[in-house]
Amino acid sequence: MKSCRHCGAELSRTFADLGMSPLANRYVAPGELSDPEVFYPLIAYVCDSCLLVQLPPTVDPETLFSDYAYFSSYSDSWLEHSRQYAGQMIQRFGLDASSLVMELASNDGYLLQYFAGAGIPVLGIEPAANVAEAAEAKGIPTLVRFFGEETALDLVREGKRANLLAANNVLAHVPDLNGFVKGIEIVLADGGVATLEFPQLLRLIEQNAFDTIYHEHFSYFSFMAVQRVFGAHGLTIFDVDELSTHGGSMRIYARRTGNQGEPVSTRVEALLERERTAGLDDPETYTAFSEQVVETKRNLLNLLIALKSDGHSLVGYGAAAKGNTLLNYCGIGPDFLDYTADRSPHKQGRFLPGTHVPIHAPERIAETRPDYVLILPWNLQDEIVSQLDFIREWGGRFVIPIPNAQVVE
Repeated sequence: MKSCRHCGAELSRTFADLGMSPLANRYVAPGELSDPEVFYPLIAYVCDSCLLVQLPPTVDPETLFSDYAYFSSYSDSWLEHSRQYAGQMIQRFGLDASSLVMELASNDGYLLQYFAGAGIPVLGIEPAANVAEAAEAKGIPTLVRFFGEETALDLVREGKRANLLAANNVLAHVPDLNGFVKGIEIVLADGGVATLEFPQLLRLIEQNAFDTIYHEHFSYFSFMAVQRVFGAHGLTIFDVDELSTHGGSMRIYARRTGNQGEPVSTRVEALLERERTAGLDDPETYTAFSEQVVETKRNLLNLLIALKSDGHSLVGYGAAAKGNTLLNYCGIGPDFLDYTADRSPHKQGRFLPGTHVPIHAPERIAETRPDYVLILPWNLQDEIVSQLDFIREWGGRFVIPIPNAQVVE
């Protein structure tokens, strides 16, 4: 029996069935192309009781995150987002040299570098040793460990408590959701604030963004669901920002429920009301999403088949996890894409999981002059179109897969 990772209720209602898929961040080395590749069920359910959308546990977290191929610093727009966030938080919460900024899943130091540059002490907590090494090279102190209640208690015993705790795009990756959130409550300093960013379920549904579903993402949050989870562990969400990152995200601001220092913003109730209006308090709304997923797949395949049938050359751009979900679910491999290009040298020379599409440096696009470029991280469309503007020199065009498959000039 599958049970909800928050409330324990039985899971029986399907949100999206994406079939069998390999791990989205498990890139294949040239010498491994003939080796067996493990595919796992990729089926998201919604809990009828607490309305948390989630994947049942099928893969051990150590397998997923101990050696990770994603380095945050290779996205210019994400670095700018992080720089702006640091400035906003320093000003809003009066952070200075006496404060401690802690980040969970701190990756390669992409965010904490901006606090450290302002003279504010920082500590990163990152389970992937290879990524943490890159952060240490930047001078960002990093603890290589998974975060939860035990880690939080150890930090408190060492006298380390966070005035600001940041956790960007990690809440969805946590299998022990209750332990993770309880750990946040434990490690916050008196009057401390936690901010967490994660994809917004309402936007995911509106945009048919099923490609954000992959094994590393255990949970998918509406605001009403995350409010229940945090409230169950002594934390009050007192403010929320809606962001454009990752195709539509939320940034929540939480404090201990007993701390009355930060009043609850009117944005909290306004977002809850929007979600109720959209039907996110009704389990049937989640069931209807399944057909949207199938229709998005059909539309994209129809477009790509037409382009290939007309003799056009097609390559991809980006080797992000979301693109791997899209390609594997739709069955798009080297028969459609000659290759995909990615700025990260950690991925170049490897192959996408499942589809085995080769990954090259972006310079390959100018060398091969393809007719069409399929933008896999479609949430970064503007940034990528600007970077690849040169394809227009030979009449090249872009294909955007989501929310609606379309060709853009």
